[in-house]
Amino acid sequence: MTNQNDTNGADAPDPEVQEELRGVPDDMLEGDDEAAEAEGEGGDLSEALAQLRADLETSKQDVLYARAETQNVRRRLEKDVSDARQYGATGFARDILSVADNLSRALDHVPEALREDDKSKRFIEGIEATQREIDKVFAQHGISRIAAVGLPLDPNQHQAMMEVPTDDAEPGTIVQEMQAGYMLRDRLLRPAMVGVAKKPD
Repeated sequence: MTNQNDTNGADAPDPEVQEELRGVPDDMLEGDDEAAEAEGEGGDLSEALAQLRADLETSKQDVLYARAETQNVRRRLEKDVSDARQYGATGFARDILSVADNLSRALDHVPEALREDDKSKRFIEGIEATQREIDKVFAQHGISRIAAVGLPLDPNQHQAMMEVPTDDAEPGTIVQEMQAGYMLRDRLLRPAMVGVAKKPD
């Protein structure tokens, strides 16, 4: 049969431990457990705080990338609008060039006798005034004629249509212009069709 004193003795604290703890306030003994719990909770808070900081940094980077992309899109749109304003009439300008060509050819082929005749003189002057007005409108819209005769051939602006044997110009120099070329601001609207000098055989 188990001794009642032995059972009570197993559950009872060691007398020496009781003696050491006798002078320690009860709230301090309870605080050890709370400190352990607080330490565990503090570790969880530190991990949560670190995660929040990482998420915040990621969000900042996402915002920066979004701003940069927005700026790039805005710049592209501004460039597209600017190009549309400056070069939107390219097709129309090319079509008008043929009208200017025909007007110029007509004036070039007017006989000198008609220019001196009083009846036709005013009519011809009216056509010349129309040609000057077309040139003025071209200039207002950034359309300029490409210089050709006397210059070296530039494949970016000139289209060689034939070679002209001659000793009067260096080989590769433009000596004849069959059709005028034009630029629309800094873009080629139509190349000049030219004849290029070469050494006679």
